[in-house]
Amino acid sequence: MELKFDMGYAHSSCSLVTTFSTKHFCFSQSSICVSKLRPTSQNQIRSIKFTSHPFHCCCSSSQHLPLRCNQVGEFETQVKSLKTMVDIHGIDQELLKKMVYDALVWSSLHGLVVGDKSVKRSGKVPGVGLVHAPIALLPGLFPETHWKQACELVSIFNELVDRVSLDGTFIQESLSRTKKVDAFTSRLLDIHSKMLQIDKKEEIRLGLHRSDYMLDEKTKLLLQVELNTISCSFAEFSHLVSQLHSDLLGQYGEVLGLDSRMIPENHAGNQYAEALVKAWTEYNNPSAVIMIVVQAEERNMYDQHCLSVNLRKRHYVKTLRKTLAEIDREGELQSDGTLLVDGQAVAVVYYRAGYTPTDYPSESEWKARLLVEQSSAVKCPSISYHLVGTKKIQQELAQPNVLERFLDNKEDIAKIRKCFTGLWSLDDKDIVNKAIETPDLFIMKPQREGGGNNIYGDDVRKTLVRLRKEGNVEDAAYILMQRIFPPVYPTIFVRDGICYKDPAISELGIFGAYLRNEDKVIVNDQCGYLMTTKVSSSNEGGVAAGFAVLDSIYLT
Repeated sequence: MELKFDMGYAHSSCSLVTTFSTKHFCFSQSSICVSKLRPTSQNQIRSIKFTSHPFHCCCSSSQHLPLRCNQVGEFETQVKSLKTMVDIHGIDQELLKKMVYDALVWSSLHGLVVGDKSVKRSGKVPGVGLVHAPIALLPGLFPETHWKQACELVSIFNELVDRVSLDGTFIQESLSRTKKVDAFTSRLLDIHSKMLQIDKKEEIRLGLHRSDYMLDEKTKLLLQVELNTISCSFAEFSHLVSQLHSDLLGQYGEVLGLDSRMIPENHAGNQYAEALVKAWTEYNNPSAVIMIVVQAEERNMYDQHCLSVNLRKRHYVKTLRKTLAEIDREGELQSDGTLLVDGQAVAVVYYRAGYTPTDYPSESEWKARLLVEQSSAVKCPSISYHLVGTKKIQQELAQPNVLERFLDNKEDIAKIRKCFTGLWSLDDKDIVNKAIETPDLFIMKPQREGGGNNIYGDDVRKTLVRLRKEGNVEDAAYILMQRIFPPVYPTIFVRDGICYKDPAISELGIFGAYLRNEDKVIVNDQCGYLMTTKVSSSNEGGVAAGFAVLDSIYLT
């Protein structure tokens, strides 16, 4: 999933008050002094387009906090109310324009760019139709205790994925009903089954995962949205956004009352590259390459190219960039299991495609996936790792006594179970009845990645009623998930050079890397993070899908 995630409907203690102004941000006056800021061309700054929405946020708190504070203790206390504080006092518009302008310049200079969807060739030809990646102007608040909890879970989930991947019977049985109604999952299971039949062993196993979480406002718990095991995107860009926010606070933090040191270091791109290189080293063929499997058209190619440059310049490892169709045309399997593509031996296959049915428009792509799986190359992910990341497996792992099948440490099991939200199969009649009665408390999820696939609100009720009436096995294609209600914060979005303010919710993804060669665990690390933020009124999420923006976190 090239950045996908699911978000629940959000609510907040801030009230939305309707206004009739749509020309400007509804900022109240503040006494921010901008005279100390470095001068910027006013003509250039005024060329930035600003839009706003017909509301302003009014906080229920009557305490007005100053935007500037000089004492460390005072700062640490007040920063917890940053988002609300900014909404109360507002940011001076001239200061805001300077910050947006500098953010756009920084993004352009540092490669924080994507292909412009309005330019036809922007997803195929590098350098054509570039636009800055969608971002939040300032980092989002996140409690340090929950941040540490999410980081501690990484190594446990990495180990869990590996152990579940080795249990072919569990994978096949858990997805057996889904296979009957979901053609895409069925094809993946067919490849998995063929590997089981020939007793194909993956001695070197590499996983680059991302576990996504949201804070539940009512329970104050950190709850897992999903665990991604294929094509975890934006490792490079998440690093850049953290740098961007640090630089902005380094320049404007004094007048905003913010400290750039509260943004955690984020080296996701470098750590992913290092894990790939270590897998390449374990393969033990210095002349072999790392092959990145990509979509034929990819507007997010620059996040991927950053990784290739990283591998080449920092680690002196060559990369290939191929589509599944190209692998089918150019690939061959040697008698010793070596995969050759375009005449080059492949040590590691890193998938940034292959996670959605649209990546397999013909039999050619499926033949390529099978060819790779039959080879001795290190797959990231292997077919078994890929299947462990399905929604149905996630739901099965949440069942009583299932984690105990794969993990021995009771403390680790308790930590994982604590972050599980409610997950159910549609053959649970009591839960289905509850979902029909209160559909806003549930989300229906199919076995799909990439965003835009889930069912929300009254559509949950309609779909469940239809499935019950028809009485067929289509219900096996879905799971029900408890809807998470995260806190809402006013956020300044910057997309396509346009700045606007909206109430927003965020999702924290923690990157993890796991590398094992037979019985030896070489890497089991947390590898940075990805914060994504979207308008709270939007059900779906995903930066690449156009629902969310890239963000970083400010620890409180």
